[in-house]
Amino acid sequence: MLATARLMAFSASTDLSRTRRFYHDTLGLTVVEENPMVIVFSSARTQLRISKVEKPVVAPYTVLGWKVANSKAAVASLVAKGVVLERFQNMMPQDADAIATFPNGDRVVWFKDPDGHVLSQTQFSR
Repeated sequence: MLATARLMAFSASTDLSRTRRFYHDTLGLTVVEENPMVIVFSSARTQLRISKVEKPVVAPYTVLGWKVANSKAAVASLVAKGVVLERFQNMMPQDADAIATFPNGDRVVWFKDPDGHVLSQTQFSR
């Protein structure tokens, strides 16, 4: 039943103005809806709905990710916008650009949003 329905993603933030600046101004997502309790973005036809909360529960793993065609170019774009890339000691070794290359050839880089949610971008090898 849901296999043909469009998927939506959800997250939470303590400060929707700061969230808007990050997801819209820095990452380039389109704002679809905005009110004092929620801001909704669009990313390649997928909606990301971020609700205002007093204290978000931040998972210690990736909660949102984007598929990119060229990880080096995507990393350069993030860094140019001031995004700090994450380095994880317990993951695959990361190169000078913080890109981890997995044995299957997938290339992943991680970063956090202003509330500390771990985000990623992946260049898949296939």
